[in-house]
Amino acid sequence: MERFLGFPHNHCFLMLFLTSLSPPGLAQYEHWPYLPAYPEPPPQVYQPPQRPANVPKIQLRLAGQKRKHNEGRVEVFYSGEWGTVCDDDFSIHAAHVVCRELGYVEAVSWLPSSKYGKGEGKIWMDNVHCTGKESTLAACTSNGWGVTDCKHTEDVGVVCSEKRIPGFKFDSSLLNQIENMNIQVEDIRIRAILATYRKRVPVTEEGYVEVKDEGTWKQICDKHWTMKNSRVVCGMFGFPSERKYNTNVYKMFASRRKQHYWAYSMDCSGNEAHISSCKLGNHLNVDVEKNATCENGMPAVVSCVPGRAFAPSSHSGFRKAFRQEQPLVRLKGGANTGEGRVEVLKNGEWGTVCDDNWNLVAASVVCRELGFGSAKEAITGARLGQGMGPIHLNEIDCTGFEKSVTDCKFNTESQGCNHEEDAAVRCNVPAMGFQNQLRLSGGRNPYEGRVEVLAERNGTLKWGTVCSENWGTVEAMVVCRQLGLGFASHAFQETWYWHGDVSADNVVMSGVKCSGTEMSLSHCRHDGADVSCPRGGGRFGAGVSCSETAPDLVLNAELVEQTAYLEDRPMFMLQCALEENCLASSAVNTSVTSGYRRLLRFSSQIHNNGQSDFRPKNGRHAWVWHDCHRHYHSMEVFTHYDLLNLNGTKVAEGHKASFCLEDTECEADVQKQYECANFGEQGITVGCWDVYRHDIDCQWIDITDVPPGDYLFQVVINPNYEVAESDYSNNVMKCRSRYDGQRIWMYNCHIGGSFSEETEEKFDHFSGLTNNRVATR
Repeated sequence: MERFLGFPHNHCFLMLFLTSLSPPGLAQYEHWPYLPAYPEPPPQVYQPPQRPANVPKIQLRLAGQKRKHNEGRVEVFYSGEWGTVCDDDFSIHAAHVVCRELGYVEAVSWLPSSKYGKGEGKIWMDNVHCTGKESTLAACTSNGWGVTDCKHTEDVGVVCSEKRIPGFKFDSSLLNQIENMNIQVEDIRIRAILATYRKRVPVTEEGYVEVKDEGTWKQICDKHWTMKNSRVVCGMFGFPSERKYNTNVYKMFASRRKQHYWAYSMDCSGNEAHISSCKLGNHLNVDVEKNATCENGMPAVVSCVPGRAFAPSSHSGFRKAFRQEQPLVRLKGGANTGEGRVEVLKNGEWGTVCDDNWNLVAASVVCRELGFGSAKEAITGARLGQGMGPIHLNEIDCTGFEKSVTDCKFNTESQGCNHEEDAAVRCNVPAMGFQNQLRLSGGRNPYEGRVEVLAERNGTLKWGTVCSENWGTVEAMVVCRQLGLGFASHAFQETWYWHGDVSADNVVMSGVKCSGTEMSLSHCRHDGADVSCPRGGGRFGAGVSCSETAPDLVLNAELVEQTAYLEDRPMFMLQCALEENCLASSAVNTSVTSGYRRLLRFSSQIHNNGQSDFRPKNGRHAWVWHDCHRHYHSMEVFTHYDLLNLNGTKVAEGHKASFCLEDTECEADVQKQYECANFGEQGITVGCWDVYRHDIDCQWIDITDVPPGDYLFQVVINPNYEVAESDYSNNVMKCRSRYDGQRIWMYNCHIGGSFSEETEEKFDHFSGLTNNRVATR
């Protein structure tokens, strides 16, 4: 079946807003540039309500920094001058009038107090009262033009729906004589013509470029089509680049069938993230029947090159989890393939990018570099989580044709930037069809349910369940990503409370073991056709619940290095610790009255840098009371502490049960939510951290039996993956350590994934671990 591919954000239709701007400075649609107009108006032009005769003509625009095209500070052009609107008495009714006047279907909300920055010039309107039915903001009542007691700190802003009014056309008789034209295109697709491309995955790499105009799919004439246009179209569908194709074959196809051509052509520079940002090219001749013609031409064809992660491989169908040899750029913290916080490698260390001047052009360079298409969204304000370490790049300025974002102009100084301004991207990725191979059944909402997969049995495709034996968070993560539902919040091994489709009760997949990077559950290791599941499916089928956001715990490595020391502690002070298995096994033979244990002590400061709060897996009903220490354990093992010798063998270990998971401290603008006292709720809020001081029980490793020497010290948070996180690679912290029998030194402490693989290999090689790597899974 032929797949129709739409534009980003799953819009039902897409507008190309084409206009010529004059005077300069009209900024209301900075992400949707207008294109030159043509004399003939498009059909079915929207006619706004008539403006009353006594109401002056005004023009509106949306302005301000770090915003989308459909939101911003409301600015009014009146009496030859741009000005703002005060938020006093402003309402959602007034916002509706503004948005409709700008061509949007309705307002979503309005924002007071100059949320989009302070405007300049006059404040034209104050105490605005609208019913919502006015044809123009000028028809609403106010104090009078320019009569106000407001300051620009009270400038109002609006957020309009992204949906445009079909056929909307700006009034070309406005005071500053802006000529406008709106071409409406409901959808666009790459339609495969050759049989070899019709069943290809990704869908589709080569075919006609077609647009839906007035409900009819039309081709674009290739007379003025360029490879730059092809690059933009390919990027929109998730492909990083374009290539040449066999024109003779397509000429033969074109000669056999009458084409229906769109009346316009595109003139792209090639660096646009979206075809709507291109200029309008030459207008085609229109015959008597209003069908455009393409004299001596044929339909435009694009042939796109998929990124290496999406290119079929002769051995495995698709590369399970493609990684570049030495990548310079990576994405972290994203829920779905092709999205995440942008991190770059510099001097062997990974760091983030400041969002100053971050835009779709730079974001598209990142996306194409990683084997995706152009950017769907350039995300600011650390909305996909904060990074750690240095901020390498600031004020990035790209042309859009760079091979790497590190080739763009940028400022190496990051003064004034912090990790609250980390830049991120969402890239266009090819349609692989993976989401059609799997479904959630029986849940209370679309984000949860029993996992059912489509498997081939005896030549037919049948839905069935997944065996829940050894089913865990990592496997659930792959399911949620495959369905585009974000992160896994829970993995379930019993789903009797979710009544799925009875015809899908049989187990069709077992032995599933994922690394977490797979794009599809079928890419994980599993038993294949030889299904083995002791308890069967149905009520014991694997289940998941998904969430759009997830926490991300990161240990402060520097604090561990600064606070590590040795203590010889008398055995009579360690009886509770002995009961909770916080000492080495030889401790049971140590005299309570005269013996002691040598403890490696240190402080842990665990930050939640993610997008949602970290909560223990178990609710209060499942917490365990420890009478000796007089507290509840909400997670039996929250952290592992290991001391390894130079061949990678563990010589001593400790663990920290999560006896009191709480917000010890928070960033300035974050409120504490979790406190353990009086059987309170446990967790770590986003932007807060939990501190385990060096002087509390079990915050140690018992090294009484360890001889002097060089060691590797390792801490692993959430080691059993009991709680889902957006990034597990930074849950590991490693240090080099030297113990001389009396003192201990910690140095080179760092978080997993903070250095390049080459640097890590040198670290491990020096520690004798090159062939015995310590893995987190």
